Amino acid sequence: MFETLTDKLQGIFDNLAKHGKLSENDVNVAMREVRLALLEADVNFKVVKEFVARVKERAVGAEVMNSLTPAQQVVKIVNEELIELLGKPAALDLSGQPPHVIMLVGLQGAGKTTMAGKLALRLRKSGQRPLLVAADIYRPAAIQQLEILGRQIDIPVHSEGTDIAASTIAKNALKLAREKAYNVVILDTAGRLQIDTEMMQELEQVRLIAKPAEVLLVVDAMTGQEAVNVAEGFNERVPISGLIMTKIDGDARGGAALSVREVTGVPIKFLGTGEKLADLEPFQPDRLASRILGMGDVLTLIERAQSNITEEDAAAMEQKLREGEFNLEDFLQQLQQIKKLGPLTDLLGMIPGVSKMMKDVDPEMAEGSMKKTEAIISSMTRLERQRPDVLNASRRRRIASGSGTTVNDVNTLLKQFRDMQKMMKQMGIMGGGKKRRGGMGNLMNMFGGMN
Repeated sequence: MFETLTDKLQGIFDNLAKHGKLSENDVNVAMREVRLALLEADVNFKVVKEFVARVKERAVGAEVMNSLTPAQQVVKIVNEELIELLGKPAALDLSGQPPHVIMLVGLQGAGKTTMAGKLALRLRKSGQRPLLVAADIYRPAAIQQLEILGRQIDIPVHSEGTDIAASTIAKNALKLAREKAYNVVILDTAGRLQIDTEMMQELEQVRLIAKPAEVLLVVDAMTGQEAVNVAEGFNERVPISGLIMTKIDGDARGGAALSVREVTGVPIKFLGTGEKLADLEPFQPDRLASRILGMGDVLTLIERAQSNITEEDAAAMEQKLREGEFNLEDFLQQLQQIKKLGPLTDLLGMIPGVSKMMKDVDPEMAEGSMKKTEAIISSMTRLERQRPDVLNASRRRRIASGSGTTVNDVNTLLKQFRDMQKMMKQMGIMGGGKKRRGGMGNLMNMFGGMN
């Protein structure tokens, strides 16, 4: 989401680094460029003004001007102020007597129903017993969607159709939760405009009945600055305790995430990072700030890997790498595991320094190459995946035909795979820092070299 902003900020800091010692004028020029970059990213103008003023005040101080690495000091200040701007991490409030009610509110189309399922799944993984409640009485499709999501993740859904008041549904759901010992109740309410008085009154009634521990506003990151107006409007009528930003994996410019917390004073609690039900992450300001500045986000990458790849699988793969037995079947398995972690360009952007390397890589082409590689390997027999040396001309023609590719594509993949095997043997199991960067470059070549 922050790709354009990241590129512009990196360009600004690269120019600063060329100056060596910085003058106040150098800082002023850089801050003007930072201000423009933030405004172009759709950050609220008041937020931009205050942010740039704070950075500039610190950047022209003796700490920076007398530093041996002034440009790095400016980056450090910007990083610290970004973290301050984004606020502190805020966990869900599940204290007190259960059942704990989490009420999801927001505009229609913001993704509340899907988010209810994501939140329920995450809470169950943490040991809770959630109950989903279909309180959107204006859209039968929303009730049906929540019931389908509940079946997919094996979490119960309380629904009473569209003829019962939302406040009554909430009351009955709480009664059921107490009887069945569900300790978290997630209310999926109807989407509404914050200026719709009648609909907002209904929300107030639900809140009075349910007495929620959390009122979470689900905000679509694609709405840009309008997200700030929406948050302010809801907060005035139904005080919200937190925000969930959805669709941050899209091509939004990112201004909403940088503005909404500062303007409303309400913390961002979760980020929706994709379409899958597992694509929900707790909001970590320091990690997001690092990603914005192109510093990567290794901790999130590790957490994603840990949640998708078992220790047994990792140990088995490490053993194969040690023994030099890594084959195309193993490589196909690795591709499928990578896909579970998120879009390729998103993953590479979490690795420090790789975002600059990825500037000339077309994201769609990289994803397309990954799919093509998977199609080619999937078209092979098990023997061919385990022993690529048996792939003669006729077998390669069959594989190309079965995968919808060309013989040249198959040949390219096999050559790149042989190169990667040689590299792994030379590096043991990808041990040192420099060698690891070389491995990432080889991985990028495999996905960027086939088109």
